[in-house]
Amino acid sequence: MMVETERLILRPWSESEAEELFKYASDPDIGPIAGWNPHSSVDESLEIIRTVFTAPETYAVVLKSTGKPVGSCGIMFSNGLHSAEMGMEEGEIGYWIGKPFWGQGLIPEAVMALLHRSFDELKLNAVWCGYYEGNDKSRRVCEKCGFIYHHTNQDITSPLGDIRTEHFYKLTKENYNAIHIH
Repeated sequence: MMVETERLILRPWSESEAEELFKYASDPDIGPIAGWNPHSSVDESLEIIRTVFTAPETYAVVLKSTGKPVGSCGIMFSNGLHSAEMGMEEGEIGYWIGKPFWGQGLIPEAVMALLHRSFDELKLNAVWCGYYEGNDKSRRVCEKCGFIYHHTNQDITSPLGDIRTEHFYKLTKENYNAIHIH
């Protein structure tokens, strides 16, 4: 599956892109704020591509201008690894992008494409998006893309084992249709 936007191609990761993944995923400003450890080697990045990134609806965020992946995004479902308390026919969007590409609106562009896929092609009823306290960049992505604040979970254990506060936003199909004229 491939999704195209004005500046991006969202497509499956290739094992040959382990070095590109490592270049950005090894940055300590990327993973920990999202709840995962920075990658420690190209081999670890390759293993992530072979395992985590083979999940359905998981995409490399590829710049059309270079053909290179600069981040990752995807839609998770209630039967897989996710953090929102989802019901059937709901999904959760997750994303990250390499630091050199922060502030360019690339992730909101990718998320809007995933919302289109979620509601118009996968026929989901709602999509969640969560972020940890202090991740203001993720909060702004949620707000730019039309998500509405839903609830906060305090004192939860992140995948890294520390205690955090996580905020959840939700976008229903009705709200999506109201703000996105087809």
